[in-house]
Amino acid sequence: MKIIDPKQLSTSQFHSYLLGAVAPRPIAFASTVDSDGKVNLSPFSFFNVFGSNPPVLIFSPSRRVRDNTTKHSLDNVKDVPEVVINIVNFGMVEQMSLASTEYEKGVNEFSKSGLTEEPSILVKPPRVKEAPAAFECKVIDVIPIGEGGGAANLVICEVLLMHLKEELLDENDQIDPDKLDAVARMGGNWYCRASGQSLFEIPKPLRNRGIGVDSIPESIKNSLVLSGNNLGRLGNIEALPNQEELENFSMKPEIQEMKLRFKNDQEGFIFHLHEYAKDILEAGDIETAWKILLQK
Repeated sequence: MKIIDPKQLSTSQFHSYLLGAVAPRPIAFASTVDSDGKVNLSPFSFFNVFGSNPPVLIFSPSRRVRDNTTKHSLDNVKDVPEVVINIVNFGMVEQMSLASTEYEKGVNEFSKSGLTEEPSILVKPPRVKEAPAAFECKVIDVIPIGEGGGAANLVICEVLLMHLKEELLDENDQIDPDKLDAVARMGGNWYCRASGQSLFEIPKPLRNRGIGVDSIPESIKNSLVLSGNNLGRLGNIEALPNQEELENFSMKPEIQEMKLRFKNDQEGFIFHLHEYAKDILEAGDIETAWKILLQK
């Protein structure tokens, strides 16, 4: 592993490593107004949700690395402590990028990017009409972390109202990530798109207490086939199949054929057994995968 001490590099050099490694990052497309009511729209990838009661979002308009100046969004929320945080999807990513241009103070990035101002209900800044979701927020606090170029300014926001396009919801009234088609920030000029084959599900171990990787038999834990991810999924089962279940499963034609084919080759049998289990496991059937792995 390469060891990197931030104190031994310039801020810009470590900034590049930091943003390249801590990724993907959601994007806060923040609309604010100054004390004269002039609108600013700018994206920030130092952003996330930090609580739901009360609902809290935090983004950070950091001081510019190159000259230690502050951004208009930061100045605005200090003058008018309100913001709309708009969510960015693939259909508006180029316009969002254009809005990140450092225009002079007072220039309306809505106009420059071709996005539409939609009046908010509870706050002064408008929301982005094209955004799949938007949060009207009051700014609770602004916490500066340092005074040099690249220093963070944590803008802590309480959500007062959320706007959500209804077509994003599935039959269970939950947001469908494919329909959301969210975009996240990587390092440099790179972004990623959270939809299609890049999406996957992992069952949360909330209601069950998995046996853990440490309880997996050594012959399986030291498999030449199974990955760390495979072992993690296997460790998320509450109890192993009982002997009756294993005996019944052993009569399946595919297991009988494998035992016959590798009658005099135990290593080959184990290897192919693990390959078969891996395919079943990655298809989401953890119980059957365990029944395969525990065959003798």
